[in-house]
Amino acid sequence: MTATPGITPTIVLVGHGMVGQRFLEALAERGLTRTHRVVVLCEEPRPAYDRVQLTSYFSGRTPEDLSMTDPAFVEEHGIELRVGDPAETVDREAREVTARSGLVVAYDVLVLATGSYPFVPPVPGKDAEGCFVYRTIEDLLAIEAYAKNATTGAVVGGGLLGLEAAGALRGLGLTSHIVEFAPRLMPVQVDEGGGAALLRTVEEMGLSVHTGVGTQEIVVDPSGAVTGMKLSDGSELATDLVVFSAGVRPRDQLARDSGLAVGERGGISVDEQCRTVTDPHVFAIGECALASDGRVYGLVAPGYEQAETAAATIADDEASFTGADLSTKLKLLGVDVASFGDAHGATAGCLDVVYSDSRAGLYKKLVVGRDGTLLGGILVGDAEAYGTLRAFTGSVPPVSPESLVLPAGAGAPAQLGPAALPDDAVICSCHNVTKGTVRGAVTEHSCTTVPEVKKCTRAGTGCGSCVKVLGQLVTAELEASGVEVDKGLCGCFAQTREELYEIVGALRITSFRELLDRHGREGARGGEGCEVCKPAVGSIIASLAPAIGASGYVLEGEQAALQDTNDHFLANLQRNGSYSVVPRIPGGEIAPEKLIVIGEIARDFGLYTKITGGQRIDMFGARVEQLPLIWARLVDAGFESGHAYGKSLRTVKSCVGQTWCRYGVQDSVRMAIDLELRYRGLRSPHKLKSAVSGCARECAEAQSKDFGVIATSNGWNLYVGGNGGATPRHADLLAQDLSDAELVRLIDRFLMFYIRTADRLERTSTWLERIPGGLDHVRDVVVHDSLGICDELESLMRAHVSHYRDEWAETINDPEKLARFVSFVNAPDTPDPVVGFVPERDQMKPDLPLLDIGLRRPSEDDLLEGSTRR
Repeated sequence: MTATPGITPTIVLVGHGMVGQRFLEALAERGLTRTHRVVVLCEEPRPAYDRVQLTSYFSGRTPEDLSMTDPAFVEEHGIELRVGDPAETVDREAREVTARSGLVVAYDVLVLATGSYPFVPPVPGKDAEGCFVYRTIEDLLAIEAYAKNATTGAVVGGGLLGLEAAGALRGLGLTSHIVEFAPRLMPVQVDEGGGAALLRTVEEMGLSVHTGVGTQEIVVDPSGAVTGMKLSDGSELATDLVVFSAGVRPRDQLARDSGLAVGERGGISVDEQCRTVTDPHVFAIGECALASDGRVYGLVAPGYEQAETAAATIADDEASFTGADLSTKLKLLGVDVASFGDAHGATAGCLDVVYSDSRAGLYKKLVVGRDGTLLGGILVGDAEAYGTLRAFTGSVPPVSPESLVLPAGAGAPAQLGPAALPDDAVICSCHNVTKGTVRGAVTEHSCTTVPEVKKCTRAGTGCGSCVKVLGQLVTAELEASGVEVDKGLCGCFAQTREELYEIVGALRITSFRELLDRHGREGARGGEGCEVCKPAVGSIIASLAPAIGASGYVLEGEQAALQDTNDHFLANLQRNGSYSVVPRIPGGEIAPEKLIVIGEIARDFGLYTKITGGQRIDMFGARVEQLPLIWARLVDAGFESGHAYGKSLRTVKSCVGQTWCRYGVQDSVRMAIDLELRYRGLRSPHKLKSAVSGCARECAEAQSKDFGVIATSNGWNLYVGGNGGATPRHADLLAQDLSDAELVRLIDRFLMFYIRTADRLERTSTWLERIPGGLDHVRDVVVHDSLGICDELESLMRAHVSHYRDEWAETINDPEKLARFVSFVNAPDTPDPVVGFVPERDQMKPDLPLLDIGLRRPSEDDLLEGSTRR
């Protein structure tokens, strides 16, 4: 847009959310901040922050961590940013904006990025005390404060934000309910099958879900505080906190008041350049805009595109926004959920390819055309292939659709690497970055690392779901160009973890210092190492300790300085600075006398107790100085460390087997106990979990473990490489109908081969898919001894078993080691005053202080449009 000579034109941005910040960055990239005065009127009391990651506040991230606004950027570009001072009126004839403070700013270009406001259903009681919306950091602070005196919470809405809100309430210790009017959760993103898989997983987390019902009334007590909800099916739900998350509406009131055209259902009408159809001097971007295709986009990626389009148009460059990809990948309550393309199969004549495993919470559906074109899909429980599948949307993949939905370990799934993607495949939908652009960053701009490519292309700087594919592309392009890719462990070592393992074992190196000085990178020798290599090398030395003559005790000498926080205190650090204590209960079997001891210890030290999924009892809330006292009583009663804090064997679960169960064919409890006692304390690249099922009914869920055992009438079947966490994987059958001795021998070999060859922090599931040859190679090595190393692997395991010592017992018998268990070195008898607790359900929970970040408190006039009054 052409400016008047001699006069500095002014751009006024109303709203400073994620899209508003992207608009400012786009202005800076085009040099417009040098030629224009830029004024930003922000309603919230803080600059732009990552609203997509809002719920991470409850996981420990601070408002500062969520901020997307670098003060240096604002200062460098001379941007006049006014927080807590929203625009109140727009005089389009005079081209002036008046802010709440009374400031009047004349503009040449006005950009509205006012976002959206939460929709609150017009039900009686919606403004009662205890009703909230879930939209801003201030909303979260209010919910957190109110939840301190609440026991039950309900979320109205089972969409994306509703599930996040329910997870937040659960994290605050509330019994949580989700009320969704549609017949399934996330009705926009997933179909009936995906909703069923998601429902099962959510309910297993302890949340109660009510679908197909609406909220008719919020019930209050005489003081006006929430006590319950009446639902449309006639039932009532007792709750003392309600969060409305029933969708959003465009915040277009400022535009309406100034005479700008809006859509019938809201949204400021704009053309393909994001310029309002009413006034060429006014633009609208983000959730407040009704795009030229008649849609209001509620995702951040389309908002970014609109921001870039508006900035380009202002700079007199050609740009247009005609629509956007609505594909999304999210992790909700720890569950991967993704949808892309024509996820619901609206295309005429399309076909579905579906894989469903309700027990594992997996659902995968691909929608394909009759000619094989991939049209879209839905992934629930495992969205690992999202980046690749989305990139293939609109084309015919080089493999069959069936192979694309099969999970790892359930056949031979196709492994589509970066080379299979066309150059026009969109890798980063947040910033519309194609594979060709990423390749160009490497070949034309000499980028050699993912961070460099991110800076060059902005790929991977949005939601982050494309970072894995981005890394694969960068590596593939470098290798294709003949560039040697640095696969070293870190900046201190050029070797991989596997290579360092071989060096430590072959040269019998027993200290990190020696390894770094002899085999580290030139610039790292004589240094202190880093947070990557120190725990990794500490784990290698601990794994090989008996064979190389080192101490396997992780708090011995130099080893103590190499450990992560949890290993450093032999306990798991919790969010309020206290620790949890998990004694080993082999196979989940425990005598009543030992149960009583745990109860007495928890009572005497005021600990919160919880039965874990690994058939153990976890005691939370121990102060660091209490740990040795608790251990002493546990050790005296015959307990030992359960290694819940370490990258080592955690548990070997079991069912009751043939001893009690009428279906059992082997003694699964005895086998589980034998295996857990054999592999206890075994340090490895990542944690290890196992289970033994006494029959094919698989009650111990052995096929979701790193190594799992299932009884048969002829012996035992051994499965390896399973994982039940954030990326579920069925374990693969390694060998079947094994005797006790054969089973133990193969597990010995498998574990030591994994420890020898895996990368740092690589689970067996990932390792099994990465290692050349996969399962077949591992079977050749472990079962058939194709490399001739099985004797060595068995010898290493025998050495581990014979040298095992309980770390808790070692510590409480060493006065020097006990000295570390204090909150303050200069005041060892003083407990940390920050570690506090409050009562809940006959136990206690952490008392987490609300963050006070020094910003002014919002007044009654600051309530955002659509907010429910507190």
